[in-house]
Amino acid sequence: MQNLSNTQYFKVGKENQVGVKEVLAVVYEALAEKGYNPVNQIVGYIMSGDPTFITSYKNARSLIMKVERDELVEELLREYINTKSWDK
Repeated sequence: MQNLSNTQYFKVGKENQVGVKEVLAVVYEALAEKGYNPVNQIVGYIMSGDPTFITSYKNARSLIMKVERDELVEELLREYINTKSWDK
């Protein structure tokens, strides 16, 4: 039997944080595999905040909800600008 009169310590490991790029990649792939138009579905989610735009397949819905919608927009815009070389 444990001595419960003393304070017990334990550590909880941090959940692995996934970057916004990785989230978008997983969500895009999951939507495409399920036959959805990934661009339309992601835009619908960003505009409305309604998670039902994202499939739960491959845990995509839970994953995208861990990222703020404004962070998704920032990442998409940043990547678009970098691709177009506007920031140089």
